[in-house]
Amino acid sequence: MTPPSGVVLLTDRLVARGGLDRVVAGAVAGGVRWVVLREKDLPRPERTALAVELRAILADVGGTLVVAGPDPLGGAAVHLPAAGPYPPPTHSLVGRSCHNEAEMNRLTTEHYATVSPVWPTKTKPGYGPPLGPAGLRKLIRTSNVPVLALGGVESPEQVTACVKAGATGVAVLGALMRAKDPTQTAATLTRAFQEAVTPVLTQTRRGVTQVSTSGLRPTVPTQGSSLTARSGHGRPQPPTATKGQGK
Repeated sequence: MTPPSGVVLLTDRLVARGGLDRVVAGAVAGGVRWVVLREKDLPRPERTALAVELRAILADVGGTLVVAGPDPLGGAAVHLPAAGPYPPPTHSLVGRSCHNEAEMNRLTTEHYATVSPVWPTKTKPGYGPPLGPAGLRKLIRTSNVPVLALGGVESPEQVTACVKAGATGVAVLGALMRAKDPTQTAATLTRAFQEAVTPVLTQTRRGVTQVSTSGLRPTVPTQGSSLTARSGHGRPQPPTATKGQGK
């Protein structure tokens, strides 16, 4: 299972405009292929039923549901908090939230990480301080796994800035959960990501064609769960790496 990339939707049913299923379906129609199910306050049976419902929405486009927490709720993909558990579980896809270099250094067998907050966020006001694109770039350079930028990403310009900093995607909550038209918002952000990772051909005065990119070496994302950007990062080796000895 490939790590998430592009525009990744984080759920919050309490702020979802018109209902969580409507927002997720709309975002998927707009190009989103990765959804992270949060809703940790729900009892496990209710959360499992919600996971089944969201997987059905994603199945039509070959998308993937990632579950926040160590329990994949019948799936094979989880996203863990920075605090634990350690060592990570051995699921097909494991991500972890990180906020600083110390947390990045604790990564071992995780397949990807989120770095946050890049900008101030309405979801967690006062959470930070914000890293900004420069801080994001600094942490990405220390990482051995692909990184998603998280926190306050709401505009195409912010998506572009994250890609230029080296992120393989952006994780978005508020901008999509609160959107009047989640399909249009998802399409706008997805288009910004695709444009940011697409090589641009330019002609020099001598007629030589040059290729410029935004700092990544990704493939242009396509529909399906194989959606991925090649950032040059690989899964950390060896699995038995200890704290402070790499990731």
